[in-house]
Amino acid sequence: MSADRSPRLAGETSSHSAARTRGAQSPPGRGPGAVEVRRSTRRRRTVSAYREGDRTIVLIPARMSEAEEQRWVGVMLDKLAAQESKRMLGDTELADRAEWLSEQYLAGRARPATVRWVTNQNTRWGSCTPSEGSIRLSHRLQGMPEYVVDYVLVHELAHLLVPGHGRRFWQLLESYPRTERARGYLEGVVAAGRLPHLPPAPAE
Repeated sequence: MSADRSPRLAGETSSHSAARTRGAQSPPGRGPGAVEVRRSTRRRRTVSAYREGDRTIVLIPARMSEAEEQRWVGVMLDKLAAQESKRMLGDTELADRAEWLSEQYLAGRARPATVRWVTNQNTRWGSCTPSEGSIRLSHRLQGMPEYVVDYVLVHELAHLLVPGHGRRFWQLLESYPRTERARGYLEGVVAAGRLPHLPPAPAE
């Protein structure tokens, strides 16, 4: 069974599949978001999954039982989480990513001296010290969708050019096409963290 995002899966049409979305309570190490299960009569035995924005899409055979569906959703979420943890950017890759983003969206004008992950930022996603040219990203971003990490990087890169959050700053952020989507994602993470935890179910 594979956890991939094969282009061939996009060809499954509504006439051959049924989809339903459900909220997913995220275990440690997995990104927040909904899980959408798509059943297809074309599938006989294979199960696959991929990320689509804030959602996880799991594709299963139409004949699969509810119990099998639940089991395979858990298996595929674990596979995706394992794959994503292997692809996690280190400090060197993060600096390379920042340089590329600066070229793409800020005409290469933002040139940080250092870009690194830190574990002491629990109330903000990133920070920048223009006088030193340093950018620091919270470790809490690790495992989140790539476009979210990119947004935070572009945000901090823009601070190397404009220190405050005035009009000029937000005009720079408009160059990154997923600004609003990434901000919405992060706001959802913050909101989810404020939700009260459900009490444990009574023992039978």
